[in-house]
Amino acid sequence: MAGIGFELRRILKKNTLLSYLEAYGLAAVVGSGPWVLSILALMIIGMISIGRVFPNTLIIQYLVLVTYMMAGSLILSGMFQLLLTRFISDRLFEGKDHKVTPNLLGCMLLVSALGTVIGIAVLANTSLDAAVKMALLCGFVVLCNLWLIIVFLSGMKQYYRIVATLAIGYTLMVLASWLLPPYGILGLLMIFAACQGLITFVLLFFILRNYSAGSLIAFQFLHRKQAFYSLALCGLLYNLGVWVDKFVFWLHPEVSFAVIDMFRASYIYDLPIFIAYLAIIPGMAVFMLHMETDFAASNERFYQTVREGGTLESVYLLKDQMVLHCKDSLYQIFKVQGITLALLLLWSEEILTLLKIDLAYLHLLYVDLVGVSLQVILMAILNVMFYLDKRYQATALVTVMTLANLMLTELSIQLGPEVYGYGFALAMLISTVLGLVMLNRQFNRLEYETFMLQR
Repeated sequence: MAGIGFELRRILKKNTLLSYLEAYGLAAVVGSGPWVLSILALMIIGMISIGRVFPNTLIIQYLVLVTYMMAGSLILSGMFQLLLTRFISDRLFEGKDHKVTPNLLGCMLLVSALGTVIGIAVLANTSLDAAVKMALLCGFVVLCNLWLIIVFLSGMKQYYRIVATLAIGYTLMVLASWLLPPYGILGLLMIFAACQGLITFVLLFFILRNYSAGSLIAFQFLHRKQAFYSLALCGLLYNLGVWVDKFVFWLHPEVSFAVIDMFRASYIYDLPIFIAYLAIIPGMAVFMLHMETDFAASNERFYQTVREGGTLESVYLLKDQMVLHCKDSLYQIFKVQGITLALLLLWSEEILTLLKIDLAYLHLLYVDLVGVSLQVILMAILNVMFYLDKRYQATALVTVMTLANLMLTELSIQLGPEVYGYGFALAMLISTVLGLVMLNRQFNRLEYETFMLQR
């Protein structure tokens, strides 16, 4: 889905300071997207509402319920995001644009059905009010569909409309939560679901305008001759691996507490990790900018030369250029995320003081910032693997990440508060180093596998 790459290259051709700021800003919004903006909006709602609009306990319940919705929706939709992305990319490459919209709607229908069944099964075991259950179910299903639609953000051409939609949607959520008459937890959940629904349907409208369709719904993305089921497993494991450390803390009674009914939160772990995730915005901007411009272009030239029967010398040359652009992209991400990390480590105490958060969280915030920064590099490595069509290697890498995060987080709880957060950070470090080793080996064997392992 290289549409964003074309737009970013067009902006960068202006070669002015404002053009660079515009390119990085656009890359940051499209790259980090609603996920980071959701965290930011929820933090603002919490800060402006506690003690003024709603009691503290009510806001905590709301934030915990939304966190569970986001976690569950990301994991469920993760099974289909990469699968759908690959199917759509292949159809666009074939010039069969008319298959895009029907398969997107088919995937949304399937995810909505699964989300509804899973949501009802979970909520049936709670004693929440029926109206609250309905608001939770609606919010969960809408989020599942929103993560699928985000697949198209880098492929659509209406970038500034997308940015405006996201900004307006999350601004409305904050203002409505603050200004509308309070209706307790039900009112907050309804506002959240309505604003997420607004964003989802506006973005879906942009997609429907961009891609014509010959039918309404199709499920060709599941056909065994066109689907890559390893990508479904990879997407599921990646999102599960990102959230598994939080689930481990939530399920341990000694480091968590019941917030509302069966939903628990960790009084030690949750706040620092979610603040730390805001630190990925600069790294995601660089990741999107360099990967979708320099590396994507060199990757396309390499495989186009192979398909068109270019000389061996040109294939070697283009492969070396691709490796160089990959190294440069990873270096730029490492540099910018490293600078961001250093500044945040220096200012962590001031940030916690500004947010009126206990400084006892400071050490855990340090560790989480390191872990989140490593996760950005890991995402870049996985992105390169997908460009090289190394699906099984990517699946193996995220499997290691998930298992390492699960086992090391469990071990950190057993060892005591001094090492909380180290499980997540070490899991990301192990996965990143392993990913770099695997990537180096893949580039060394690229020519052989490109020519000799084809069917």
